[in-house]
Amino acid sequence: MAKNYGSLAFTAAVKEMQEKAGSRATYARIEKSTYTDGLTESEIDFISQRDSFYMATIGENGYPYIQHRGGPKGFLKVLDPKRLGIIDFKGNSQYISVGNIATHDNVALIMVDYPARARLKIFAKAKLIELKDDPVLHKILDLNDYKFRPERMMVFDIEAYDWNCPQHITPRYTLEDIEQGFASQQDYITGLETEIKTLKAQLKEQQA
Repeated sequence: MAKNYGSLAFTAAVKEMQEKAGSRATYARIEKSTYTDGLTESEIDFISQRDSFYMATIGENGYPYIQHRGGPKGFLKVLDPKRLGIIDFKGNSQYISVGNIATHDNVALIMVDYPARARLKIFAKAKLIELKDDPVLHKILDLNDYKFRPERMMVFDIEAYDWNCPQHITPRYTLEDIEQGFASQQDYITGLETEIKTLKAQLKEQQA
């Protein structure tokens, strides 16, 4: 990975705004010192736990398009420290992201862990690969027992990434998160209910 996040994100216009706001000196130091050659274990673990992410593509008319991508936890696969991949399942058949990638392969991915208030941003080059053209990759990316029909594969060659601060990320929890959080209490309640039933049965026997 030859570039860091700032070298791609901080265009001339961005740097000008940073100068006006007084933050340019700080980000200039970060640009010079922050280089990571591929994903680390921290990013790999974070990505493996995601069940959704947002992807921005660029249309031929210059307008960006942001799409929500979702699936089972871990559907976005880390192929190696510099590549990610997904199966592209059939959706509403608009094909906006696919069409954009076919003409402009620059994409941005954003992944959020709402309970942990953590956000990972990735710049990447996207490639569309037909299922029949790479059966080995298809097997790696395939999701067992997922009911939706696969149409193609997408591979993202990572150019740079960065973590966002947690400011303004409101913690949100899935039903699975809530169930896990209350699992011990539910087990305790179930145990008490069982004990009560046993005591009632014993009492009934004594009164008979």
